[in-house]
Amino acid sequence: MKKIAFILFLCILTNCEDVIEVDTPSEAPRLIIEALLRVDRNETYIPVEVKVSKTSNFFEEIPVTSVESILITYTTMEDGIVISTGFSNLAEEVPGSGVYTPDPTFMTEQRIQTSILDDDIVFDLIINHEGRTYFGSTKYVPAVPFDNVTQGSDTLFSEDETEVIVTFTDNGERDDFYLFDFGFGNYLVTEDEFYQGQQFEFSYFYDMEFEVGSDITISLLGADEQFYNYMNQLIEQSGEQQGPFQTPVSTVRGNIFDITDLDNIDLFDNVEQPDVYPLGYFAIVEEYKQTITIQ
Repeated sequence: MKKIAFILFLCILTNCEDVIEVDTPSEAPRLIIEALLRVDRNETYIPVEVKVSKTSNFFEEIPVTSVESILITYTTMEDGIVISTGFSNLAEEVPGSGVYTPDPTFMTEQRIQTSILDDDIVFDLIINHEGRTYFGSTKYVPAVPFDNVTQGSDTLFSEDETEVIVTFTDNGERDDFYLFDFGFGNYLVTEDEFYQGQQFEFSYFYDMEFEVGSDITISLLGADEQFYNYMNQLIEQSGEQQGPFQTPVSTVRGNIFDITDLDNIDLFDNVEQPDVYPLGYFAIVEEYKQTITIQ
């Protein structure tokens, strides 16, 4: 017993350290496409911004990447018939940033007006990157405004929490899904199954206290069922510790596909290529914001 105690004491004095090797999973870099477009119907144009990057190994930064081209096409439909078409050609906003916005040097206006969202529009995203072609399709999804956002005084698990109370009224004429962005990488999804057409109120608790006078901005975004399910999986797997649109921590499949080898004749789906896909999501949704000042 004395010998063991002496060895332990000696180890402390000499700052003994055990080197632990951890095997982390690795795979070939996969393209990440962040294309959540948040629409304010009071603005003239849709704020189009698409960010592209690549996955990396654990403990490494997410590297940005450049693409050969990014194009958003939009088709107006009426009773299943194409009425009109348009497109927005995107260019890298700052060289090396991986952020793409409507090309200001193009021969015609490439920004997309919000007024077209009143029609039945199908938006397609087409990206060419390192010899591969990626495709995603979506429709605009509306939301509802906040009725009220206030600071509460309750806590759930500890005193170092901040409560915000959110109130909004669901649209009773449709089935709605919502995504709440509470900032700081905190997201929440909900559907109107149990409050169809009614006012709904709930509390959200930040796992931190804010300084008095701090401003917190909360967003309410529309979502369709597919986007709702996607975000729900990401939130569960990320543990709300980071933004699902900042650093994907899992291989949750979105609605953007690698269509490089599809020819509609011999190969028309990715059943035979289950590992060929990018990460990320393409969505165009209405957003309402509310800012509160911490008391």
